[in-house]
Amino acid sequence: MAPHRRPTAQQRRAKLLRLHNLYANIGGRLLNMPIVDALDDALLTLLAAEPRVGMLEASRRLGVARGTVQARLNRLERSGVVRSYGPELDAAALGYRVTAFATLEIRQGGGHGVVADHLREIPEVIEAHTITGSGDLLCRLVARSNADLQRVIDQMVAGEPGDVRRVSTVIVLATEISPRTLPLLHAALSG
Repeated sequence: MAPHRRPTAQQRRAKLLRLHNLYANIGGRLLNMPIVDALDDALLTLLAAEPRVGMLEASRRLGVARGTVQARLNRLERSGVVRSYGPELDAAALGYRVTAFATLEIRQGGGHGVVADHLREIPEVIEAHTITGSGDLLCRLVARSNADLQRVIDQMVAGEPGDVRRVSTVIVLATEISPRTLPLLHAALSG
């Protein structure tokens, strides 16, 4: 029988990290929310500021092992906190200088899915949400000009006859706060 060997310090740290990640993942599922800590916050803040930073450089700046950074990032991906690493595109730089929000009232009984499928075919529709209130869908869309915005709106209502009953549109004059999520991360940690 071989003598029992004690785990090394590195093996003990790796086991503790695996247990931490396991409990954090289970705890997040039980509470229906991800568990993030100060290291996650620092890592995500760094990646938001410098998306092209490598894992080795991130570990150096954060003062932790590369494996720790990779394990944290993997856990944040699995839990859905980190959704993508794609480049953020600027619609205005691509020539779409007009941004607008459109509230759609749709025919009852037809369902949101049919209209959403139609809207997915229009590249200028950036996002669409089912909403409460007087409208049924809220869409963010872009256009090259005000005249081009009319073309996009016409496309939106050109689906199955009668699916979209009414469109109410507001044009964005200036963006005071761009889409952001880092403040949510900081708030999740403090409260």
